[in-house]
Amino acid sequence: MQPVCPVNRSLSPEHLHPAAAAPFSERDFRDALGRFATGVAVVTALAPDGAKVGLTISSFNSASLTPPLVLWSLMKTATSMPVFEAVSHYVVNVLGAPQKELALQFSRKGVDRWAGVDWQQGASGLPLLDGAIATFECRSRSRHDAGDHVILVGEVEHCSYRTGVAPLLYHGGQFYTEQLL
Repeated sequence: MQPVCPVNRSLSPEHLHPAAAAPFSERDFRDALGRFATGVAVVTALAPDGAKVGLTISSFNSASLTPPLVLWSLMKTATSMPVFEAVSHYVVNVLGAPQKELALQFSRKGVDRWAGVDWQQGASGLPLLDGAIATFECRSRSRHDAGDHVILVGEVEHCSYRTGVAPLLYHGGQFYTEQLL
């Protein structure tokens, strides 16, 4: 059975029938995935040489309460992949609505992503971004090959959170600092 990813179609039963299946492009797949609103986070770590690294992600979620596990994914060709293959710990910093510019800064290539960034050292010794609405200090537990990405599972050793701040959301290729209606 061929995958179905109709563009601008309802999910009525006739569109789910295998006979109606049509091939879909990588762009169709990306656009369909973009309909799922996510939070935005910046993963930070210290490279083996002690340099701070960080990147913006929207592929973060919980995996287990006992033990406390979270997961995120990283493209295999990402320039930071060798760092995350080597480090034993990292931090997932969940961003609040006022941190859109920070999310953009940590997503840019060829710039000093840490320029002007306020941060504190966490319990693990790693950088925690000031203003994050939640932080998860993780020990790298496992990595799983997943197509063009690697799924990284972290065991949470420390976490903290703030209340009263709206989350930064990502939907359809855009950031949202207010609730989607």
